[in-house]
Amino acid sequence: MPELPEVEYARSLIQKKALGRRIADVDDADTWVCRPHAPGEIAAALTGATLVEAHRQGKAMWLEADGGPPLGVHLGMAGRIVVDEVRSTRGWDRFSLRFEDGGSMALRDKRRLGRVVLDPDLSRLGPDAAKVTRQEFRERVGRGRVALKARIMDQSAIAGVGNLLADEALWRARLSPMREAGSMTEAELDDLRRALRTATRRATVRGGVHTGALIPHRQTGGRCPRCGAALERDTVGGRTTWWCPVDQAQV
Repeated sequence: MPELPEVEYARSLIQKKALGRRIADVDDADTWVCRPHAPGEIAAALTGATLVEAHRQGKAMWLEADGGPPLGVHLGMAGRIVVDEVRSTRGWDRFSLRFEDGGSMALRDKRRLGRVVLDPDLSRLGPDAAKVTRQEFRERVGRGRVALKARIMDQSAIAGVGNLLADEALWRARLSPMREAGSMTEAELDDLRRALRTATRRATVRGGVHTGALIPHRQTGGRCPRCGAALERDTVGGRTTWWCPVDQAQV
């Protein structure tokens, strides 16, 4: 699933290539991707408007248009944004905007798990994982008996951390994913925040969370790229989790 770095890439692409362009037409015929809106509802709201800003909080992205409501865009499991590309011949462009200058922007999603909605509800999201302050991180992450990995993946605590990014950040911080969140010291929480920010920045620059140092080794027979120990696997917070039993030994 796209995580914060992939969504930031999509937001940046829209920021660079789609802003300032007037919408001439909207293809919102896919009632699953555009639920709960009826066909034509999004088109009626946005046709004639101009995209003016692209925002992101965690894995949530929304676009502002002058003269229209905000448009929320969720990439789903395998979706991506394409701008000024030839329309998919396989029918994978589930939602698209056509601009007056002849160009276009589309949500291309072969698995049809993305989502487009007017006036998205962002009230349940915590602060963005790439921007959360040290004090916010301490207060939101370092509490309770829940496993540390589950806590940092809780989008109401901090927004944007998915399964791969969580494993990468915890490995970088040398922390066990099963550690109770409330047992963390302030120094450990600060280290984890730095590790998460580093992992996020590197993934954004390099093209996605799959480029992390740990990620290629998350497989049977995989070894810690730092110490060489055999990685262990379990389920934490309902997600498959890999960690190094030496570098990330539980306290």
